[in-house]
Amino acid sequence: MSNDSKVMAAYALAQERYAALGVDTEAALAKLEAIAISLHCWQGDDVGGFESPGGELGGGLAKTGNYPGKARTPQELRRDLDMAYSLIPGRHRLALHAMYAEPGAQKLDRNGVRPEHFANWVAWAKEKGHGLDFNPTYFGHPMAASGFTLSSYDKGVRDFWVEHGIICREIGAYFGRELGTTCLNNHWIPDGMKDTPADRKTPRLLLKDSLDRIFAAPVDKQHNLDAVEGKLFGIGAESYTVGSHEFYLGYAVANKLVYTLDSGHYHPTETISDKLSSVLPFVDDVMLHVSRGVRWDSDHVVILNDDLQAIMQEIVRGDYLGRVHIGLDFFDASINRIAAWTVGTRNALKALLMALVEPYAQLQQMDVEGNYTARLVLLEELKSMPFGAVWDAYCQRQGAPVGYAVMDAIRGYERTELANR
Repeated sequence: MSNDSKVMAAYALAQERYAALGVDTEAALAKLEAIAISLHCWQGDDVGGFESPGGELGGGLAKTGNYPGKARTPQELRRDLDMAYSLIPGRHRLALHAMYAEPGAQKLDRNGVRPEHFANWVAWAKEKGHGLDFNPTYFGHPMAASGFTLSSYDKGVRDFWVEHGIICREIGAYFGRELGTTCLNNHWIPDGMKDTPADRKTPRLLLKDSLDRIFAAPVDKQHNLDAVEGKLFGIGAESYTVGSHEFYLGYAVANKLVYTLDSGHYHPTETISDKLSSVLPFVDDVMLHVSRGVRWDSDHVVILNDDLQAIMQEIVRGDYLGRVHIGLDFFDASINRIAAWTVGTRNALKALLMALVEPYAQLQQMDVEGNYTARLVLLEELKSMPFGAVWDAYCQRQGAPVGYAVMDAIRGYERTELANR
């Protein structure tokens, strides 16, 4: 029996097992196929961007590791992305940062970036069938050296970053118009202090005023959806983060914006899965940045752990698939970067599929009836159901490698492409 036949035979048995629980695996796979994960361009080049060679990250960001073969040009980054997408079942999106503009020979500053500087990205996305999401880049720049951007006491600094934010909304709308799919435009700033400030209020009032100016002009939400993202702390901002969770949640609710939840931006004992059903009654949409926190570091490659499963369970169980936009946000330079994209995205999809094949109606009824014993037994039995056979069948149908065969493709690309850089 061929490997393909073995995969489908295992799937047929798994399908029967799930059907006995009232689960239609074909319906689950159809739902999974419709979900697009937004991959993050910055995993491929260690958050370097293309506006200037050898730029420093700054602003509480740092990459670790020096694995060979990182992308040095936009062309190399797009080739690497093509390879990663070929290993991931389904059709997915890409999130760009403003620092990934392609100015050519032109000297470009952040407040001078324009839609035309992303024309190559749009042409690539059209050819490959990807949607594009966007992020203004409020870090890694001399005007962010003080640790403050939109909340700076210096009006000139604030004005510079307000100009950047305004034009980035225009770029997001350009993506949406050109590609026929809404661009999620996520605003995150690193502003904060290493030690405790005397005045916590004023920077937050300045931030609110800056954001009001950025979002003053209406932009068609069919083309561009604006999101704001809070954070607990960062390197150099351990004691005070201006754009905290509470600040941005309040701002999103008051201004009808998308709220971004990053799974690495909270205390290690917190999980954003519990926040979804708390936030979504008050905002129309949520953007997820899925990463993996390890102690203080928020940006490890996503693995199939309890936190990831809980996040995807909450999305599926709450019927939030149409309102939650799932993106990834990690950068690990200690391993093959294509592997990092591939492992992280495949794990996000695995967790979604695990949630989609739950007999949720039964579990919900057990909640209502107070039958917590039966609920516990069923939840534990689900852990040993043949989920892997369903996932393998999905990969095979989508033309993506099944199981560890993904590593053969990654090694081959490393030999033919990455080793030559």
